[in-house]
Amino acid sequence: MEKNYDIVIIGTGTAGRTFADKVACSGLKIAIVDSREYGGISPPVGCDPKKMFVDIAEVTDWNNRLIGKGAGTQNPLRIDWPSLIEFRRTFAEECSRKTEDHFVGLGIDAYHGRAYFENKNTVVVGEDKLKGEYIFLATGAKPRKLNIPGEEYIITSKEFMETEKLPERIIFIGGGYISMEFSHIARRAGSEVTILHRSERLLRHFDADMVNLLIKESEAAGIKVLTNKPVVAVEKKGDSFLVRTEFESETQNFDTDMVVHGAGRVPDIEDLNLEKAGVKVEKGAIEVDKHMKTSNPRIYGGGDCASEGMQLTPVAAHQGKVAAANILTEDSVEVDYTGIPSAVHTVSVLASVGINAADNSDNCKVIFRDRSSGKTTRSEGMDFVASKVIIDEASDRIKGAHILGPNAGEAINIFAAVMRLGLKASDMKKMIFSYPTVCSDIPYML
Repeated sequence: MEKNYDIVIIGTGTAGRTFADKVACSGLKIAIVDSREYGGISPPVGCDPKKMFVDIAEVTDWNNRLIGKGAGTQNPLRIDWPSLIEFRRTFAEECSRKTEDHFVGLGIDAYHGRAYFENKNTVVVGEDKLKGEYIFLATGAKPRKLNIPGEEYIITSKEFMETEKLPERIIFIGGGYISMEFSHIARRAGSEVTILHRSERLLRHFDADMVNLLIKESEAAGIKVLTNKPVVAVEKKGDSFLVRTEFESETQNFDTDMVVHGAGRVPDIEDLNLEKAGVKVEKGAIEVDKHMKTSNPRIYGGGDCASEGMQLTPVAAHQGKVAAANILTEDSVEVDYTGIPSAVHTVSVLASVGINAADNSDNCKVIFRDRSSGKTTRSEGMDFVASKVIIDEASDRIKGAHILGPNAGEAINIFAAVMRLGLKASDMKKMIFSYPTVCSDIPYML
């Protein structure tokens, strides 16, 4: 059946939902489609429950660090995995239904199924053909295909968070967010954890010096971090697995009970028939301009499927807002990626905003501080606490900031706000913070 709409939205994650919320009050006729559960990745099986896992790991680790220092239990704690999984279910329960009900409450028609383009303004969903005056693409991302023998034995982060019993040995493939964060969680649950990364550098979007400190902290926690170990095959061996790596003619085998995919995610767009819609793809992602418009002037894109911006929840929300504003007001708003922070939620957190030291120019000043002996961090019992701030000396503007340590994910927001508002480093020095806190250390980071 063919149905006409003013706007058709494909994807119900952060970008799609934010976009829908912004256009719903316009009085336009709107449809929304998703082939997966409504709500995308973040609320049920992404950032939100993952942060809950990390919080439990932090509490466990904090207890163990402070044993013999006036606090902590008599014996080291481990995460109670079965009860943690049961607690996680409370995050996911009814998320999809509530999200769909939210759209319906806004007067949006909800469809289920895999959408694909029939032509430049029509998408097919099952037996329905949805013709849209405008279309917004927010299909998100999916785990990157590894194309190796035994790939079917590798589980995703979603399946990891649904595992009823965590095994004794776990291997994470790749050295990105997922591997680093979940390896810290698994280690605090008592598992033997190994990260196998294909190249020399982990977390390549973060400052190399700060990443090296995080690796040292990870290794001190008992996590094995092995670089130049590209995985070429996974074999089933009874109830366990053999993971094979090859690098410069050297082959190594690793025995494990679980293999987790942490080798990155790619835009989920391969079966949309974008060529029929006249939508260009750039390096595997939907090409968008500063207004979030694609090569088809009636189709916009945002979130993890778009070519611009980091794959972060707040970026997806920002892109959804910009796209909605431009459809309603004829391209009056440009996307702005200034001062967008990100964080690796390990124990402790590595947070970052702006450029890395390796990216800076000759007129930038780089200030590194080892903060492990600072007054506000000694009580945490952590050995690896540091900051790096990059300042343009000519303009006195913050160009980048990186913090490793307790509450880094909160403190980095101060730097992000300063950068986004165009304030100077000297302005930060004038700020007065509550004490003792990580934020009260900011003047000493400059």
